Amino acid sequence: MSLPHSMSAPPSPSTPPRTPSVELLKSLLRSTLRIAVADGRVFLGTFVGTDKALNVLLVNADEFRLGPGENPGGRFVGQLMVPWRLVKSIEMQADGVGDGEREEDGQGDGDGDGDGDGDGLYM
Repeated sequence: MSLPHSMSAPPSPSTPPRTPSVELLKSLLRSTLRIAVADGRVFLGTFVGTDKALNVLLVNADEFRLGPGENPGGRFVGQLMVPWRLVKSIEMQADGVGDGEREEDGQGDGDGDGDGDGDGLYM
């Protein structure tokens, strides 16, 4: 007795294509990103993924509002999803930030204060 073709093997799970773009996105996982959005806020957090619409998911994130009378010290917001349509720029923290050395030109931490605290270099 043979089984009908539809019952002979379980369906295989679909896997996303391994394109260079997908590989690049995977390489950014667990990186620190700085995302500027249309209303002037800036989010700094750990990149953990996107959805189909390319909305960006960050964890351990802080929100900064820049400008006169705003809170430049920021506030912790935890986990958030940034809608792609609001994103103005995304920057990734360069390797080695925090040890006082810039990878490209050896000029410290990039914030100009010479303390090596790593507040500044993003690519």
